[in-house]
Amino acid sequence: MSPTIEETTLRLAGLLTYAGGALDDPDRHDLVFEPEISLHPLARLLAPVDVWAVDGGQAVVADARCLQLVVTRSARARWRDRRCVLEEEGALRPQLIGCGEERVAVVSYQLPVRPDAAVDIGLLRDWGEWQAVAQSVEEAESGGMVLVDGDLEPDWRITPSFLDTLFLRAAERGVTVVGVTKHSSLARGGAPLLGQLERQAEHALGPRSMWWARLATTRPDSGPTRQILAARLDPDARFAFRVDLPVDVDPAIALGSLSALADDAAFPGYPYPLSVADRLAACPSWVRDEVWAQLEDGLDAAGVPIDVRERAFTDRHRLMERA
Repeated sequence: MSPTIEETTLRLAGLLTYAGGALDDPDRHDLVFEPEISLHPLARLLAPVDVWAVDGGQAVVADARCLQLVVTRSARARWRDRRCVLEEEGALRPQLIGCGEERVAVVSYQLPVRPDAAVDIGLLRDWGEWQAVAQSVEEAESGGMVLVDGDLEPDWRITPSFLDTLFLRAAERGVTVVGVTKHSSLARGGAPLLGQLERQAEHALGPRSMWWARLATTRPDSGPTRQILAARLDPDARFAFRVDLPVDVDPAIALGSLSALADDAAFPGYPYPLSVADRLAACPSWVRDEVWAQLEDGLDAAGVPIDVRERAFTDRHRLMERA
């Protein structure tokens, strides 16, 4: 017999209110967790001399199930002297996916994947983001920082040597690469870990404390070793965030500098340059509508009848829901 909503609610309540149990990340299996989590007070330092923030966006413009037209893009923002000096939303990159059409992307996108690797919109977006990260590492000044939306783990299909090369180049140029995850899957005892740490830190260090804690490191066989941290970067922040750093970076210094970028009144606790990059990279409905309009113009010019397009791309399920 399947559980009732009441039984499921009681189970959820137990998970959310029990602070013990094993550390886990159901989305990742390459982490070696700390035997014990220690909370450290965090002191705010000066902002890095040069900051680049990178995020990616994606959208499905037309979906015939067997064939899709998708677009991706990678946005960047640059921060100097506590102000934004560059907003680069990135060009939309269209690609057909399905029925073998995606194999074209392996060449056109110069994807560092196996020849037989599956190619989808997620891989295209991720690779575009990491290309933008690599470009930002080259353009950042020594002592600068490159912020990545999410963890420092490229799509599993991308060859591991890419990240090795990127970290080595960043170290040569004196640039720190930082990954900030907005919504982490890290868990303890089956419940969200960061929420537990936020409550723990409030009691141990005070309600307006800034703090950090090392949670795990990646296994040596999974590419360059990274340290996985949690940090509350502003006294007024509602939430803490997961932060990834290369293993040889001093967390107190890197997070102290990062916190100087996380004091915006509208987004306390989250690095504001990443908020700008997120806005630039978004592909809302009007972007899809514009691309679809361009697509229709092209199909008109190619002589494709309207009924052919409708038969290919009309969502029958949505039509049935309207009835």
